Amino acid sequence: MTPETEQHEIPFQERRFKNPRMRRGIFLLPSLFTAANLLCGYYAVVAAIVGGHDDFDHAAKAIGLAIVFDSMDGRVARMTGTNTEFGVQFDSLADVVSFGIAPAVLAYTWGVRDLPGVGRGEFSHLAEFGWIACLVFLVCCAWRLARFNVQGMAPGGSKFFVGMPTPAAAGVIAALIHGFKYPLHDYRWSILWLILPIALGALMTSTIRYYSFKDLPWSRKQPSLGIIVLLILFGVAWIYSEYFLMIFACSYAAIGVALHVVRFLRQRLVHRAAT
Repeated sequence: MTPETEQHEIPFQERRFKNPRMRRGIFLLPSLFTAANLLCGYYAVVAAIVGGHDDFDHAAKAIGLAIVFDSMDGRVARMTGTNTEFGVQFDSLADVVSFGIAPAVLAYTWGVRDLPGVGRGEFSHLAEFGWIACLVFLVCCAWRLARFNVQGMAPGGSKFFVGMPTPAAAGVIAALIHGFKYPLHDYRWSILWLILPIALGALMTSTIRYYSFKDLPWSRKQPSLGIIVLLILFGVAWIYSEYFLMIFACSYAAIGVALHVVRFLRQRLVHRAAT
């Protein structure tokens, strides 16, 4: 048997990791995407603290970019066969920063900090309510990630998440701030705004099923028309990002709740019909 045929007889996974340097490099690749996710989250926190009009928008964009990196690290790990328990834990810790701390700080600074006289007088209680509401969002984010690490996806495959995914919840806050940009200066809008992190926290810790997009055939051959439609969607999302991202993020949150209500009512009707 020649060396060439011998190489072909070795399984692909063993050949791929035969070189120790190559093995280290491949394991490093998904971690780089996770580190990029963490960097975006850290930048979003700093930009939110600085708090200029452009800084709020930059922080929202950084959270959006963190969502992209978060979706890529797991996909790269699966494609290269480098899924590890370390990678799972590193990804979860990065997600706490990018999709928990960063949107919580951004939601507070954008919705409360620029109110006239905030922190004293008639707005002192609003400031306290603001940091408590954003703390609720952060705690629910960490709780959601811990539950996912233990329980995984919804029973029956990888088609649905149990509870709203943390990147999607952070994406709602980031998309709204990216769309409106200028911070709130009216306490009535601030009160409505601070209800949002609490509602998103409740959705993250709920048992409502949300579509995961993991069963879409991204790696298969697609018809040319489908590719054209996809490119048009990317173009619209890039040019009209303020409107597109707000509609997409809010629709994803609302559709999950609507489908849950429909399933609940259908089960009630079936139960009544059975009895």
